Amino acid sequence: MANLTDAVTVESVASKILNLRGQRVIIDADLARLYGVETRKLNQAVKRNIERFPDDFMFQITKEEKEQVITNCDHLSQLKFSSYFPKVFTEHGAIMAANILNSTKAVEMSIFVVRAFIRLREMFSTQKKLSDKLAELERRLSSHDKDINMIINAIRQLMAPPAQWKRKIGFIVDEDM
Repeated sequence: MANLTDAVTVESVASKILNLRGQRVIIDADLARLYGVETRKLNQAVKRNIERFPDDFMFQITKEEKEQVITNCDHLSQLKFSSYFPKVFTEHGAIMAANILNSTKAVEMSIFVVRAFIRLREMFSTQKKLSDKLAELERRLSSHDKDINMIINAIRQLMAPPAQWKRKIGFIVDEDM
């Protein structure tokens, strides 16, 4: 039964992962909720250890990104009325956040967060492979279309009535001589 609980938890964590700036990230409020701390406490701990969070671990979203997040994520609708631009954490940033929080719940939940990121990576990899196969199939079909058109044109030429000859076949005798 623990395995089913793990899968449900990983799925619920995976549903909180967003795609911003070409990276999969989790917003600070969701990460704080998972780690069992207030968002303010998480951000204070990050601020105290900012050297551990380079731009590829954590970044603050822009106004446009905030609007995109609010539009796409129902559970983040409370951000609509806030002037605050949240921070988002990549997979490595989420692990680092668990390390600086140094609580047992944060450490346990970081495992689920990592598993959720891995599951999404595998899912996108599968989709990429499928997309590549579809592109290959389209390329093959387009070459088949060209070949089929050539065959149809050849059949039409064979079906066309023969051209009329201007002169009759054989010897022509000139009677004026």
